Amino acid sequence: MFVAPDPGRQRLRNSLRAVVGIGLAVAVSELCGLSLTASITGGLAALLTLFTVLDPSVRAQRVTSALLPVAGFPVLALATALHGTPQARDAAFLAVVFAGVYARRWGPRGHALGIFGFMMFFVTQFLHAVPAQLPELYAAVGLSLLAAGAVRFVLWPIERRTPPPPAPPGLPGTGLARPTTRQAFQATAACAFALGIGQALSEDRWYWAVGTAWWIFVNTASRGETLVRGFRRVLGTVVGIAAGLLIAVPLHGAPAPTAALVAVCVFGIFYTAAPSYSWMMFFVTVMAGLLYGLLGVLHPGLLLLRFEETAVGALGAALAVALVLPVTTHAANDAWIRRALHCVRASTAAALDRLAGDPDADPGPHAAELELLLGRVRMALAPLVHPLSPLRARKARARQVLGLLDDCAREVRGLVAVAADPQASHDARLAAACWRVEAAVEALTTPRAMAGHAVAAHPGPTAAEPALVHLHGLEHALVALHGPLRTDPRAPLAITA
Repeated sequence: MFVAPDPGRQRLRNSLRAVVGIGLAVAVSELCGLSLTASITGGLAALLTLFTVLDPSVRAQRVTSALLPVAGFPVLALATALHGTPQARDAAFLAVVFAGVYARRWGPRGHALGIFGFMMFFVTQFLHAVPAQLPELYAAVGLSLLAAGAVRFVLWPIERRTPPPPAPPGLPGTGLARPTTRQAFQATAACAFALGIGQALSEDRWYWAVGTAWWIFVNTASRGETLVRGFRRVLGTVVGIAAGLLIAVPLHGAPAPTAALVAVCVFGIFYTAAPSYSWMMFFVTVMAGLLYGLLGVLHPGLLLLRFEETAVGALGAALAVALVLPVTTHAANDAWIRRALHCVRASTAAALDRLAGDPDADPGPHAAELELLLGRVRMALAPLVHPLSPLRARKARARQVLGLLDDCAREVRGLVAVAADPQASHDARLAAACWRVEAAVEALTTPRAMAGHAVAAHPGPTAAEPALVHLHGLEHALVALHGPLRTDPRAPLAITA
């Protein structure tokens, strides 16, 4: 949380804007005379629109934000209408889970709408909302979305100057092999397990188990990623419960200090979401305790129940990814590393074309995509580099792969910077160096490499030509990747044909 890079202080600004946007949303709801239940619902709606709407352009973000009520209002009506009929409510909740995960196939917009629909069902269980409260819930959500949108698009339009990089396309597949379809079945099975066991633990707070199972499946692609995310969620929850006992319980729901601490938690959620899922869950858990204090139902036993329900949800997710259409960590590693290597090759080729005088060649988008793909590689390798992993040899190889891929990204960034310089000249040796980079990528990603073919690194450049230096460093990093990736083609980290 404290040492993770924050280029341009983007996370800091987003976090501060979230506090302003959510605070304004809750203030508007309170000034309109809405109930505490409605204000909390509105605050959650504002948090979700600022947290989940991540389209690559400001215009697309506006459209997605405007569509959130289309996904949320029918779910609110359904959840409140089924409040008194548990069996129908449970079946509807699982249907919302399936639809929300399946919607991810339509990219960032489907992802945001799916999460918003799920959380609207979740918040009605959290607040025990009934049909009579539906009009003010609609009003609170509508006002809060307008307030959050005003802060995001008018008062503090961060994305207008620095648009978020587009998310890399998901892994390919059709039918049940499509990642979103497979995850929809996995998440539904996990939530069904969590719902059943969670209700056995508590008829009033079972939804925490379902929420845990749901969120563990967000941004995961393999069995190993899901298990690591579940562990981090439980860890963050445990530490958050301990903090809640020391912070939230003694406050007894006092409005002013509770509001201030909730603002701190909102900042923490946004600031730590990218670098540390455990820290994010810590702030979520503390905020939940503070909200329970405002509602007048907080006590130490409730926090203990929160841990039990979280453990049930994590167990449900673990069972689902192991038994329902499982995808191994090996397969995810292979796919994301391949894509990162191909992106290195595309970046190099575009930079060479730019240096050769092609004004339309732009390596910048490829370099930005490479950073996103490396983020996915880190997630895919997280199970192997986890401190609790007993597989020391694989852990060492995984760390070596991550280090060498980071070296590749650094050299690509340097090459892009050189290509952007209008004074940079084209050296005849650049074409040969670029060919060697492409050959090194080809040797890593084709079946021929598995037969023992490899590329040796070329001696370093004798002249201090910047582009040539970066290409040489890139070539050496790619050749060095043969060691950890090709030591044993049967090992989980190896790239297969």
